[in-house]
Amino acid sequence: MLRAMPAFRQVGEKQLPQEVVFMAWSPERDLIALANRAGEVLLHRLANFQRVWSLPPNENTGKEVTALAWRPDGKILAFGLADTKRIILCDVEKPESLHSFSVDLSITYMHWMEVTEESSVLTSFYNAEDESNLLLPKLPYALNTFFYFYRLNALVLGGSSGFIEIYAYGMFKIATVNGVAGSCRGLCLSSDLKSLSVITEIQSSSDSEAEMTYFQLDTSLLSSYLPEVTRMARKFTHISTLLQYIKLSLTCMCEAWEEILMQMDSRLTKFVQEKNTTTSVQDEFMQLLLWGKASLELQALLMNQLTVKGLKKLGQSIESSYSSIQKLVISHLQSGSEALLYHLSELKGMALWKQKYESLGLDASGIDEAITAVGSFILKANELLQVIDSSMKNFKAFFRWLYVAMLRMSEDHVLPELNKMTQKDITFVADFLTEHFNEAPDLYNRKGKYFNVERVGQYLKDEDDDLVSPPNTEGNQWFNFLKDSTHLKESPLLFPYYPEKSLHFVKRQMEGIIDQCLQKPADVIGKSVHQAVCISLYKISQRWNDKTSNLHYVLFTMLENSISKIHILRRHTDTSRSVSNGILAVEFGNFLNSSINESSDSRCYSCLDAHFYDDETITVVLKESVQQEGKERVLAQLPLSSLYTDEDQDRKFNWDSVERLDEQSSEIPTRTVFLESQWRVLENMKAQYVSVNGIRKVSCVLSSNLRHVRMFEMDVEDDGEVEEEEEEETIQVAAGEPDEPNQPVDGQDNVCDASAEELPDETEELETSLDP
Repeated sequence: MLRAMPAFRQVGEKQLPQEVVFMAWSPERDLIALANRAGEVLLHRLANFQRVWSLPPNENTGKEVTALAWRPDGKILAFGLADTKRIILCDVEKPESLHSFSVDLSITYMHWMEVTEESSVLTSFYNAEDESNLLLPKLPYALNTFFYFYRLNALVLGGSSGFIEIYAYGMFKIATVNGVAGSCRGLCLSSDLKSLSVITEIQSSSDSEAEMTYFQLDTSLLSSYLPEVTRMARKFTHISTLLQYIKLSLTCMCEAWEEILMQMDSRLTKFVQEKNTTTSVQDEFMQLLLWGKASLELQALLMNQLTVKGLKKLGQSIESSYSSIQKLVISHLQSGSEALLYHLSELKGMALWKQKYESLGLDASGIDEAITAVGSFILKANELLQVIDSSMKNFKAFFRWLYVAMLRMSEDHVLPELNKMTQKDITFVADFLTEHFNEAPDLYNRKGKYFNVERVGQYLKDEDDDLVSPPNTEGNQWFNFLKDSTHLKESPLLFPYYPEKSLHFVKRQMEGIIDQCLQKPADVIGKSVHQAVCISLYKISQRWNDKTSNLHYVLFTMLENSISKIHILRRHTDTSRSVSNGILAVEFGNFLNSSINESSDSRCYSCLDAHFYDDETITVVLKESVQQEGKERVLAQLPLSSLYTDEDQDRKFNWDSVERLDEQSSEIPTRTVFLESQWRVLENMKAQYVSVNGIRKVSCVLSSNLRHVRMFEMDVEDDGEVEEEEEEETIQVAAGEPDEPNQPVDGQDNVCDASAEELPDETEELETSLDP
């Protein structure tokens, strides 16, 4: 028998409180992301399976995680949620959402790839400095820090009912793919963007068996226009980032506005409802301003309800709140809007270069509408600044006068500097009272109040209603000029102005127009994608359709020659791999139990799970098929070079596309593999699934009860095994024996021996159902 030479070192083991449904290794770090059935996303380190952070489920994001994917640089983790149909992009450094977007259907699989194609045009573009950094002011809080990436990368989403979408840099949709049937179980976009491979599960009715089908889609438009797609995707990402930035800025402005600012409106409304006189509120305050005398009811309102202390607090709150909103508008909202206008204008220039970008669906007229919408938003932001500036001056003068009047009512000492009030100040306060203290019964019917003294909050309301107190444009010379000039009013050089609408309304209108404008390239590119290959693979029984089985039915990769190489790991006995125009089936022979008669049946192991470790190796989890107690589970590396020989060229498999692949299994050339090394028995563990990272040379094995995990370094031998082998070699040399292979030994160094014995798998019933 061949000598066992396991080369995997166990570095961690843990029993988890919740069932794990997805695992994904970071491509750049020794970090693994897990999603459990409770909807929690966790990040663990390789060493001792130490938790880095956890992101609990919530109502806003969702609770049912259905897919995980890492950005190629390992700095962002994406996950999909079925209950809210949202995609969340999370920072690897801390558990917070950096960006999120909604999709039409729940996601069942996602793949984040990087374009590795090289060309002189792309290289010069990648190396060139972004002109926007030179021409635009730097945003105080730049989301580009998280989303900028050197090469083009794309997040590919697959869902139910043939749903497939491609998002450049994980941010903005550049393709909506149609023509695929079934629910996506796996997909892969080639690194040169020439083809998209998809595995779907098609079920015609609830009581019929589902059928696994392979589609290869031609995405050559993306490949042919790769430099243009890269430039367009970068612009899309800038625009999407800036929309997110503007939304965040507006959220901060809403938080800076306080409900206490509405106190004056509510107090005056209550005063109107309770007073017994027929004198209007405006007249009451005018009498106090002009004659220094107030009615008993007004005195009660000011001294008992508003109070001197309450007036000071209200004045301070208004000044603080308005100042904060003003700074946010100037530093963030305006800067972000101007940057958005710049990038849309550049995108329009690209769209006018029809030779390059017309085939990708860029539409100059649609971008013009988006530019106009951004201009309207900038006008509304400037209007808000004017309202804030006017309100701050009005309230400051009004509160100073009212504060002195209330001090006199209470017969307190008034400081000389506060007691001075010019005729200009009196006129200013009188104008403020005339404009803001008019009773409005119509307003009471709409908002439940008679007054709208505070004018800033209405701009921050996220509602479709018109402004309660729109700006007064009577006597405005520019408005009169536009009104009298019909041609100028309709000029495309002037941005439309919506005086009756809130800032939130104009922002939502702008987002809708931009989304509609940038949706066209996704539709055009999606329609260019066409089906090149459609192959029915095999049927699966009902018992495999439950959510406890997240096994990838088919593994595949896209190689450099742009021909799809399909690696099919069948559930029970063999593994098939397409080679050029043929299929090669792989059976795992006996390499563990020497008591088995090797000639009786070479198929001694069934494959439970498998993933590509790298381009030349597949990592598999095997289970003994022989009928004996304690079927061992084995973690093994299958080198693809051991599968191909010159004989395979003479035994080509003629694929009949009319029949399913499993119906042609007897015609497929079969290779029986006896693993000589690179395998390890997984003791005391009913292993079922594996997740690997060939770059970091690590793996994580998950048990059938979905709660027991073991971590391995794949290219490092256990210390105990190395010492044992060296000792045996020394004895052999001393005895003068030839160096012959030994029988397989069970001498694995389990760093968690104690815990492994104490932590048996909990779900025996599930294990039974998973057996072939």
